[in-house]
Amino acid sequence: MIQFENVTITYAGEPVLRDISVEIPEGELCLVVGRTGSGKSTLLRAVNGLVPHFSGGTLAGRVLVGGRDTAHFPPRELADVVGFVGQDPVAGFVADNVEDELAYSMESLGLSNDVMRKRVEETLDLLGLAALRDRPLATLSGGQQQRVAIGAALTAHPNVLVLDEPTSALDPGAAEDVLAAVQRLVHDLGMTVVIAEHRLERVAQYADRALLLPQGTIGGVGEVLAEAPVAPPVVRLAQVAGWSPVPVSVRDARRVAAPLRAKLTEPAAEAPPAVEPLLAVKDVVVRYGDVQAVRGVSLAVGAGERVAVMGRNGSGKSSLLWAVQGSGKRTSGTVGVNGTDPKAVKPAERRRTVALVPQQPSDLLYLETVAEECAQADQETGHPSGICRELLDGLANVPQDAHPRDLSEGQRLALVLAVMLTGAPDVLLLDEPTRGLDYPAKEALAATLKSLGSAIVLATHDVEFVAEYATRVVVMAEGEVVADGPAREVVTSSPIFAPQVSKVLGPWLTVADVEAAL
Repeated sequence: MIQFENVTITYAGEPVLRDISVEIPEGELCLVVGRTGSGKSTLLRAVNGLVPHFSGGTLAGRVLVGGRDTAHFPPRELADVVGFVGQDPVAGFVADNVEDELAYSMESLGLSNDVMRKRVEETLDLLGLAALRDRPLATLSGGQQQRVAIGAALTAHPNVLVLDEPTSALDPGAAEDVLAAVQRLVHDLGMTVVIAEHRLERVAQYADRALLLPQGTIGGVGEVLAEAPVAPPVVRLAQVAGWSPVPVSVRDARRVAAPLRAKLTEPAAEAPPAVEPLLAVKDVVVRYGDVQAVRGVSLAVGAGERVAVMGRNGSGKSSLLWAVQGSGKRTSGTVGVNGTDPKAVKPAERRRTVALVPQQPSDLLYLETVAEECAQADQETGHPSGICRELLDGLANVPQDAHPRDLSEGQRLALVLAVMLTGAPDVLLLDEPTRGLDYPAKEALAATLKSLGSAIVLATHDVEFVAEYATRVVVMAEGEVVADGPAREVVTSSPIFAPQVSKVLGPWLTVADVEAAL
């Protein structure tokens, strides 16, 4: 169905992909694996002709999809064959509400109203969007927007579905539902699916094969991940325990884990340290019209605490962060950082007090190059030149002279994180900070955040990052706090928020914990 024949893609003389030859047959789910900046998004965009017709650059070799050479067929002439969902779903929206967006691709293909109505209803049910059908797209959470984007690609009934980071903004339950739906399309309808995803622990068990970039090697999922620089915790656990063949799912790991489980003693309970509250949130309410997004939330966070706010999409996590930061809506309640309300502070000073990295980090980038963004961050915070760049190098490989809008989602996020961390704010708020970051980059981010000494609150769906990094977990539902306690206690008590190692070995959270115990 998809053939890459000696494909090399070059931008400004620099090859992003080099001599890739691979064939993906009909009815296969192929997982594209590689570090941030390894060319995953470029390869995916070459499948539907966005590379080189839209992005520019030079394509050498051939990409064939359903027998069509993408060099001669622009994306609009491949729309009936390939459905594409990029890293930023909002950038692809053309309608105002959910139902119209789902119907748009079918209108473009000239399908009848009866067919369109039937497919819209099927897609609403398939992805759990029925309750949102009349909602304006701008009012949806990031995860809800991501599901709509996937649905809009599915309604055209393409033969090939290309998904770039499809679960990055989804809560664990929603991600499982979406991937199960995609797997049904592969198994029941013979659809060919190509996925690039950094949260490999979510996707690996569904894939038939994995393609490793930049090498271009393809093979069994376990074999490829065992050799890759990025691998989910269950694969790293297999390497520590010496399991062969390497399991890629919790179910397979549990079948061989009994001897390892017998070697491990119960981890010691950790008493939370007593800390003076640096951030005090009291009875905060956020209301948008008739919708009450946050319902009387109270929270106290001390210096050095790392609090993860979790919960399903639309539970009020982002609204809470913006209310705390001061520039977002706050209907009632109080927020204090060392006794000062961020809302009463001028923006320049507020950034040193409370810094927020939003879900769409590109909103904060406005200069022409990465170097200029870093220099501006150093200047605004009064730091010596090079501090921001040093922080950035610790997170990801990002070219100095690249335009921020040309970066991958992960590289853009790393740049904004570096810009915000340069100011060393008293309180740091992060909304999905690991979206687009690979495992080594997340480890670097965790190490950087642990060294800050700030009070840190992050809203995230990344259970593995929470297990590695958080000291405390707050779970929200319908705008209210339903759980608040030490990270180990909260995540191990929930099958939804438990990390892979915990699902295999009970109270243990991370591979590093197990390795140290052994």
